[in-house]
Amino acid sequence: VQLVESGGGLVQAGGSLRLSCAASGITFSDAAVAWYRQAPGKQRELVAIISIGSISTTYGDFVKGRFTIARDDTNNTMYLQMTNLQPEDTAVYYCYAFPPVCWGQGTQVTVSW
Repeated sequence: VQLVESGGGLVQAGGSLRLSCAASGITFSDAAVAWYRQAPGKQRELVAIISIGSISTTYGDFVKGRFTIARDDTNNTMYLQMTNLQPEDTAVYYCYAFPPVCWGQGTQVTVSW
């Protein structure tokens, strides 16, 4: 089982990034998938989760309509489109799937003024 994130980087405040998570070794269409993030010195927190079949999505309160989670079951890939990024969004972003429970290695997102 493997989840591989990509798309992180350095962006200025107000900018956008699109994260991708490519899955292998799991039946992706039978898994709920999510994005978490962890900033230095803080606990890991839920960014967004999307259910099997894209029936429902849930976002962390801090998202405030700026991010969109999506999944492509044909290509075993999940996405997180992030807009109006702010310095407080700086963190390592992790892809998560279950079942079975698995995590990606993370991708760094840094937002500067």
